[in-house]
Amino acid sequence: MRDFHQPGRSAVYAGRAMAATSMPVATLAALDALRAGGNALDAAVTAAALLGVVEPQSTGIGGDCFCLYKKAGSAEVIALNGSGRAPAAATIDHYEAHGITSLDSTSPHGVTVPGAVGAWETLLEAHGKRGLAAALAPAIHYAEAGFAVSPRVAADWAHTADKLRKTGAHALLPNGAAPGVGTIIQQPELAATLRAIAAQGARAFYEGPIAAGMVAELRSRGGLHTEADFAEGRTAAKFVTPIQRDFDGLTIWECPPNGSGILALMLLGILEGFGPAPDGPLGPIRVHRHIEAARLVYRDRDALLADPEHASVPVEHLLSDAYLTSLRNLIKDDQTIKDMPRAGEALLPAHRDTVYLCVVDEEGNACSFINSTFENFGSGILAGNTGVILHNRGLGFRLERGHPNCIAPRKRPMHTIIPGMATRNGHAIMPFGVMGGHYQPMGQSWFLTNLRHYNLDVQQSLDLPRAFPYAGVVELEPTFPQATIDGLIQRGHTVAPTARPHGGGQAILIDPTSGVLAGGSDPRKDGCALGY
Repeated sequence: MRDFHQPGRSAVYAGRAMAATSMPVATLAALDALRAGGNALDAAVTAAALLGVVEPQSTGIGGDCFCLYKKAGSAEVIALNGSGRAPAAATIDHYEAHGITSLDSTSPHGVTVPGAVGAWETLLEAHGKRGLAAALAPAIHYAEAGFAVSPRVAADWAHTADKLRKTGAHALLPNGAAPGVGTIIQQPELAATLRAIAAQGARAFYEGPIAAGMVAELRSRGGLHTEADFAEGRTAAKFVTPIQRDFDGLTIWECPPNGSGILALMLLGILEGFGPAPDGPLGPIRVHRHIEAARLVYRDRDALLADPEHASVPVEHLLSDAYLTSLRNLIKDDQTIKDMPRAGEALLPAHRDTVYLCVVDEEGNACSFINSTFENFGSGILAGNTGVILHNRGLGFRLERGHPNCIAPRKRPMHTIIPGMATRNGHAIMPFGVMGGHYQPMGQSWFLTNLRHYNLDVQQSLDLPRAFPYAGVVELEPTFPQATIDGLIQRGHTVAPTARPHGGGQAILIDPTSGVLAGGSDPRKDGCALGY
């Protein structure tokens, strides 16, 4: 139980239905969708569409999505890959011939065909009750009427203002600056695009004048996109077979590659063998073990993770007990790993912005949903008069001939966004997720071990300070105990405070006996969990 003398929030409890998102208005819209006869999937798409309006730096119709959906009464976990593909002309030959060896975050070459709108339509047609027009109605309203900018949104907007100036997205800089807290922002061009999609379906986004406007904008900046690429994108979303691994009495489900959910499962497989650390959830041994495990699995990601339609990804090997045990054996409690093994090897050789949300409805259906433009405001490219900010998910590719994740025509990039789902004996126990770019597998495994190994409740598990090893430095949130920081340094880690919080998350824990729901929402964002 939390100390009620300290600032913070309790987990939210309800008996019938619940939604948790990164903005209160989106949580309310999800609950309204449920009360209007929709199911958890209808509510999730409704919330995701609205977040693209009121949290525009994180997500939008110019981005991608992934979904895990657990129907009540069925043991199956449904997974959808809503990530878009590179243009047909995006060959490594082209980039080599033009001397392009890396991509700037605002490059049109970093823009893959957005997958979200097609994915929403695909999901709703297969499993929804209300349809795309109903799901888009709240987003249309707030795009037209305007919304009040919240504190985290304002901070992220200000952080990205120079990018928007660079790309000429002046409509997103009213009076030449990022809007402050409480500023009312209207987006009439985005509202018109959303209205067209509501009336005509996803085809209105991927074909016709809206698609032509996006293509013209990209080609004016040197992009390789064509209207044919966008037309193909309408049906790019695919139902896929999820991957899973047991952890501490639960089965944890993730979308398969090209998503990074496999990393979360690998981390859990390594950490389960350790069990709870002797020094508790914020002790240096616990944090050190998690950091070392992350260093190992992210190394594998960078070398091996790719679109399985274009490259062989050794999923079975990476999730095997033998391989994960071998990685665990490399981790010593008193020092860092000095010589990292090569990716996928079992022995030492001789010598980041997104929105995540979840919904559980009265029938017990559970939806875990993530939607993203990747970096803040994606590429920063505002596509003509469509109101669409295009993501820069193509930065997940490598421009390295022969690499499994090398850019190629109609290929999906390595993706960071990962929804999670926990089940037990075929029943949904918890949709969960932690947004935050590359941090997400680290974040999911941190959250789950907080919950299961250290008996924190769902809100406390999200609240706990976070660490992330990135580019050779362990980035620590500022509330870590000094003794833990000193302990990490003594073990050989280079540590530094992170300028911005690590991600944000939501989760809804379902009591399998009573059906009571316990929801948590990350204080690093502006959102909340609500239920009835």
